[in-house]
Amino acid sequence: MSSHHVVREKQEPALLVLGLDNFTDELLGQLLEWSPTVITTPHTAERLNAYGIKIDWIITNNADEVLQSDVKLMPVNNDSLISAALKHLTGNGFPAVNIVTDELNLADYEPYAAQINLVIFNDGKKIYPINPGFSKWKPAGETIELLTEAKGFHFKGLEKISSNRYKTVSDGLFSLHFDNPFLFIAEHL
Repeated sequence: MSSHHVVREKQEPALLVLGLDNFTDELLGQLLEWSPTVITTPHTAERLNAYGIKIDWIITNNADEVLQSDVKLMPVNNDSLISAALKHLTGNGFPAVNIVTDELNLADYEPYAAQINLVIFNDGKKIYPINPGFSKWKPAGETIELLTEAKGFHFKGLEKISSNRYKTVSDGLFSLHFDNPFLFIAEHL
């Protein structure tokens, strides 16, 4: 990074690390490149600490879980770990978050899809919500998977390869149109 680039707090997506079992060190390094706010659980904090990664927040009600100095505790209260973290991020004006997780239940993320830009990394996939009329440039042969049931769905630039999987037909833009407020889609990493 050259000296004239100043990264302001909350300018880059926060990083919520819930599990690292199926995530490469290379991808983790890419997500950490711009020094995001790092939020994690006590279990995953041990692995991050072993890698020498600075943790900003640990989601826990137990102060004994802190492994590093200057780590803040994010109380879970009666929420799930995911909900506690996303409530904190949306309540504190974070525009985006990258989430690394071993387990995926999209229902945990749906209430926040309109409030913060979510990108979820799970099982070799990059998952995110899209709005109707979404379009993106992709090279030919890339796979797109719908993870939400779509109402009034139609597409351009793709061919259907199974019930919820599509492949780009050529280099260029593809587009997805539907009647839902949003859909979750997955791209293979």
